[in-house]
Amino acid sequence: MILPARRRQAAALCVLTAALTALAGCGTPERQGAARPAAPASAAASTPATAPGSPQASAPAANPPSTPVAPVAPSRPPTLAPGPAGLTPVFRSAPRTAGKTVALTFDADMTADQGARAAAGEHFDNPGLIAALRELKVPSTVFMTGRWAEEYPDQARSLGRDPRFEIANHSYSHYAFTGDCYGLPTVPEDRMRADVERAYTAFRKAGVPNAMPYFRFPGGCYDRRALRAVSGTGVTAVQWDVVSGDAFATDADAVARQVLDGVRPGSVVVMHCTRSAAPTTEQAVRTIVPELRRRGYRFVKVSELIAAASGRP
Repeated sequence: MILPARRRQAAALCVLTAALTALAGCGTPERQGAARPAAPASAAASTPATAPGSPQASAPAANPPSTPVAPVAPSRPPTLAPGPAGLTPVFRSAPRTAGKTVALTFDADMTADQGARAAAGEHFDNPGLIAALRELKVPSTVFMTGRWAEEYPDQARSLGRDPRFEIANHSYSHYAFTGDCYGLPTVPEDRMRADVERAYTAFRKAGVPNAMPYFRFPGGCYDRRALRAVSGTGVTAVQWDVVSGDAFATDADAVARQVLDGVRPGSVVVMHCTRSAAPTTEQAVRTIVPELRRRGYRFVKVSELIAAASGRP
């Protein structure tokens, strides 16, 4: 049958529209000016049909969801490669050619048997020192014992969540890992690894989210046996090349002079974060920091020095 002209035009338009929009039938309204890529056959086959007259049938098609992007995992803090026979590596300072950087480190010491002394009023913390470091904007690394974190959990948590600081491991008990170490009690060899791991557990319980894989032996005393015992924890042992002499010191100026005389590019300075054992440290820091900055030094955390030593950017 020959269709009247108007009907022939409508049919031709319908066919053209179907070809352009890949619609199943003619006359389905489509929003103007919106082009949609055709869905793959497999996707179209698995997509449930929309009932005619439903809100979804007449609503504009939403943009397809973007491909989910996997979150970028935080990079692991820099560490040194294990030593001979897999022994725990030991770090003392960065290469002297790595620039005028220096790391101030603070030992938050408290031994496992000093709870009674803390209960009697002895202060193993030093809020004034921490306030000074924040005021002076000095990035620092705090080597904390697990027992200290248990005694001062609020301070441990505050330090651990402050990006200016990083928390590292100073053992749980602050007992020595060798004999004849400043009169400290000793940790049996078969308990050394557990002592390190117990400190990390104490940090987590206190609310420290990301303690670093760095370990400072109590008293700085270690031997091959101790390095082997803690190798399974994956830590880098961190020593120092500048002794501040702040332990039990009463002359802050003498402590400052000793640090200023000893610092070289890439140095690690050992100090203490305990009022009872190092009462002059805050005052010494207030002298040390501006003078080293005047000399062109930049303060960094231990992790940055280890990154320089390991060749990481």
